[in-house]
Amino acid sequence: MELEPPAFLSAAGHPVRWGLLSHLAAGDRQVHELTALLGQPQNLVSYHLGKLRKADLVTARRSSADRRDTYYALNLARCAAVLADTGGALHPGLRLSPPAHPAGVSARVLFLCTGNSARSQMAEALLHSRTKGMVEARSAGSHPKPIHPHAVAAMAARGIDLAGARPKHLSEFAGERFDRVITLCDKVREICPEFPGHTHPTHWSTSEPSERAAFDRLADALDERIGFLLHTLKEAS
Repeated sequence: MELEPPAFLSAAGHPVRWGLLSHLAAGDRQVHELTALLGQPQNLVSYHLGKLRKADLVTARRSSADRRDTYYALNLARCAAVLADTGGALHPGLRLSPPAHPAGVSARVLFLCTGNSARSQMAEALLHSRTKGMVEARSAGSHPKPIHPHAVAAMAARGIDLAGARPKHLSEFAGERFDRVITLCDKVREICPEFPGHTHPTHWSTSEPSERAAFDRLADALDERIGFLLHTLKEAS
């Protein structure tokens, strides 16, 4: 009897799709960036992105800086799940298990957004909490404004006190060296200054939350991304 290959192999087995997954593992990208990185025409890249989206390995979000453009992101949690299933489909002994969160990571990470009132502050707080301060997490914005009360509430629900957080302008960290610089806002990505060693910061394309529930969803999404980020910091440290 002929067996169908696991979904991950079917979705990722093409060289262009594997290239797309590899580049998106480093951060969210627009189509024109992916075509340049792969050296492939846009229609071909868009076709394969469609295949990856159908397999739920890649997600898309309209840019808040330019509504005509789209950011593509790798669904790391989905990739982890289907990779585990792929090994198990061949032999039970090959089923993958998620690696434990690395301990003792020491690094400096800077999160940037526009207002430094929610997204970047929440990411800073989550990373600091998860690593018990071992990772020096910082945040800033291009146009700082007071911390949003819904951000404070969302963090409080996770046992994290954000009430005393201070909004900071990104110029406050100009010239400093970080192991990772991560932009969370599409607008800030376009104007982000160069930091030593980071001419192209990592981008996590997130929308600015408004209602209370959106802040909880944002916290969950950031916490998931940070969990995967810790493994790359371990490799770099």
